[in-house]
Amino acid sequence: MLVLSYQHASIRGMKNTDHYKTALLAEKQTLEEELGGIALFNTETNLWEATPDQELMGETDDNDAADRFEDFEGRSGMVTTLQTRLIDVDAALAKIEAGTYGICEISGEPIEEARLNANPAARTNKAHMNDNEM
Repeated sequence: MLVLSYQHASIRGMKNTDHYKTALLAEKQTLEEELGGIALFNTETNLWEATPDQELMGETDDNDAADRFEDFEGRSGMVTTLQTRLIDVDAALAKIEAGTYGICEISGEPIEEARLNANPAARTNKAHMNDNEM
């Protein structure tokens, strides 16, 4: 209960979140545009799925098929990276709406303003930024 009251007190003390919301919305749009160029959104799974480059499609020899496979693997990796970032951005936007933005998910302490300025979707404060327990 002590952490909960600390969280609410820190939210009230936080500067206006409009700046962060604007930055997050702009990043969300960029991520969705980038994903749209290399993937399709699957509404059944709510996940982005890599698509093959259409320029590499068609009848090919073994070398071309290997190139297509390599390209698709690269696109799949990019989709994973972009989708992970998009999930973090969406989570940060939801926290702004819920009034819990800027609170470390591990310690419950405020996330430093400098960290939020550098990464508005940060989920942890600097002390926990390398923890993989989330």
